[in-house]
Amino acid sequence: MVSVMEMIRLAKEQLENLSPGEVAAELERDEVVLVDVREPTETAAGVIPGALLAPRGMLEFHADPSTKYHIPALHPRKRIILYCAAGSRSALGAKALQELGYENVAHLDGGVAAWRQEGRPFTTVSGGN
Repeated sequence: MVSVMEMIRLAKEQLENLSPGEVAAELERDEVVLVDVREPTETAAGVIPGALLAPRGMLEFHADPSTKYHIPALHPRKRIILYCAAGSRSALGAKALQELGYENVAHLDGGVAAWRQEGRPFTTVSGGN
């Protein structure tokens, strides 16, 4: 049996792991879809501005156009960057998106914790996505 920590380690080896600075630079481009995979109880405290909310438990359903839960902003050919609290769920989510055929996926290594530690913008959610 493989542990969840081993799954995360293996996922990160196969992903583009971005620093907060690299994510901030990418967000200056319009083509990037930033996805917060944290739970609603977590996002209620704030999000990175412009983030799409797609909790990890629903990510594959939101990403798959064949489901009734699909979010149109999620498209396999778009640049998708996921984040969570510390970088574990986003790594697993990014790996799952790759398995669904997403071609240009990355995640924020260190998550919201790393983002906020650098003093980057963080805002409360108004109305959700």
